[in-house]
Amino acid sequence: MKLESLQIIIFDVDGVLVDVRQSFHRTLIQTIEYFTGRRVTGAEIHEWKNRGGYNDDWKLSHAWIQSLGGKNSYEEIKEKFQEFYWGDKNTGNVSREKWLLPKATMRRLAKKHELALFTGRTHQELDYTLDRNGVRGFFREIVTVESVKKPKPDPEGLRILLKGRDPGVALYLGDNIDDARASQAAKVPFIGVLPYRSEARRLRVGSLETLGALRVIGNVNQLESWIETRARNAKHGRNARPAAPPHR
Repeated sequence: MKLESLQIIIFDVDGVLVDVRQSFHRTLIQTIEYFTGRRVTGAEIHEWKNRGGYNDDWKLSHAWIQSLGGKNSYEEIKEKFQEFYWGDKNTGNVSREKWLLPKATMRRLAKKHELALFTGRTHQELDYTLDRNGVRGFFREIVTVESVKKPKPDPEGLRILLKGRDPGVALYLGDNIDDARASQAAKVPFIGVLPYRSEARRLRVGSLETLGALRVIGNVNQLESWIETRARNAKHGRNARPAAPPHR
């Protein structure tokens, strides 16, 4: 990938721009406990996510509950999930999520590149987060699960954002298998985002690298320095990858 040709940076949301451990993950744990009586762990969530095909937490909740012997319908499980997530007037777990990329960084990136979102969230979920954190204006284009006929790992969302451009002018940041597979199918360069010393990184870093990730950084705040280092190396004729961070 030639950084001088980078036009558009596309971000996944959950696990990349937003810490969802106390929102979506907490809701998933509560939903499964409600229907099965079993208290699952964050590590088990990542084990399921690592299988691929479970980017949608409603779908994951239903499959997981079925695997534990539950006979509840998808719609019944989805309704309870939403109840835990939204609460009364948005006082549920949604209020616990945390935005991770500072506005100052987004402002610098937006001056040089088009910023966009490709997420498995619904419009309602994304709108709440963007408006609550005052960051909507940084993103020129947004693709949610309702914007596509086929969700991730299908590359449709990335192709919508490319608008016929060469995939090499884009960069996609994601944290799970479905993100990487969508990126690979669209031939869009991919950066994985997995916290250092986390269960998610232990379970998925190898898979993301196998699926073609240029690098798996520890958090989204490392993106700007990665781009600058890569551009500096290209300017001086150094083709080697930037040195790996000290953590795995």
